[in-house]
Amino acid sequence: MRIAMIGQKGMPAVFGGVERHVHELSVRLVLRGHDVTVYCRPWYRKKKVKQIGGVRLQFLPSIHTKHFDTISHVFLATIDAMRRGFDVLHFHGVGPALLAWIPRVFSPKTTVIVTFHSIDRKHEKWGWFARLALKLGERAACRFPHETIAVSRTIQQYCRDVYDREALFIPNGVPAYARTKETGMLKKWKLKSGAYLLIVSRLIPSKGIQYAIAAYQNLRETQPHLVHDTPLVIVGSGFYTDRYVRGLKSMAAGDPNIVFTGFQSSDALAQLFAHARLAIHPSDIEGLSITVLEEMSYGLPVLVSDIPEHRELVSSPRYNFAHGDSDDLATMLAGLLGKHRAELAKQGVRNRALVRRLYDWDAIVDETAGVYEKHLSRATSHIPQTI
Repeated sequence: MRIAMIGQKGMPAVFGGVERHVHELSVRLVLRGHDVTVYCRPWYRKKKVKQIGGVRLQFLPSIHTKHFDTISHVFLATIDAMRRGFDVLHFHGVGPALLAWIPRVFSPKTTVIVTFHSIDRKHEKWGWFARLALKLGERAACRFPHETIAVSRTIQQYCRDVYDREALFIPNGVPAYARTKETGMLKKWKLKSGAYLLIVSRLIPSKGIQYAIAAYQNLRETQPHLVHDTPLVIVGSGFYTDRYVRGLKSMAAGDPNIVFTGFQSSDALAQLFAHARLAIHPSDIEGLSITVLEEMSYGLPVLVSDIPEHRELVSSPRYNFAHGDSDDLATMLAGLLGKHRAELAKQGVRNRALVRRLYDWDAIVDETAGVYEKHLSRATSHIPQTI
């Protein structure tokens, strides 16, 4: 099959769950003998190559602003992909899904798939017009494609309840990471193995970093013995959210135990994952977090907000806190830090076993390829109902 991936920012994945999803999916599809092209935005990576792991990269321009970057690039990618005659156009995200009607109408024998990654309109960074567009994108994702894929059970139920669409549940996956013993990169931030709390996230309001900072400062004041030698390390950068990032750093000003590393990848990120004592994921909104899956694959215990998407991964109430509640986060964090390290380590082992059993990329890719093949075999020329 000749498959085009549309909607992601680029490849290889620099940041973003959608980008990591597309990367892992694409390279494995190529290993199975398929021809895969990933459409990329020129700004996403400075170094541009034509192929990665056998996946072809096609660079097309975009209007690089907060509101027009995605839709302008997806429009050009969709037109180009139809011109090239791909068997499958796979749109990623509800924003890109706004244009999924184009191949259904003008290239009716092409199989169109949409993966619903997240209910993006709930993100605080968007204004009313963008939220309206994303709402229409949700409807398009559930009306136009031959198949709608949901990455979480929560999104699957949302599609069923709101749009009367029976989406197919195929989750995000995660590689089986081996924990590195190397710690050289940690010296840059004066960190010790097993002696820091870790947040890895884009610094945007919906990720709830402010709750973690407030909870940590609460413990610094009320139970300093729990955290005096355990810094809070925040890994990531903003994305059109400079004001929010400044606010986070202002909250943490004067506290040397709160460390902002900026964006990290490769060896540095692997070492930060491998040697943390505990990971925290305080989001208000998620799809099915690849970062949480990665932390679990590294064998970390993870304390998460109790949104439904998180509870699909971390069901134990001892590792959940009320989302948006920094006081509850402080209480749950204190309880975990007061435990013997061996107990946290056991939870990490359970996490690793869970994700390797249920979120294996090879099984996920096989199921996705099966979706493509099912619809290709029908060679339908049916034009879908309109919005």
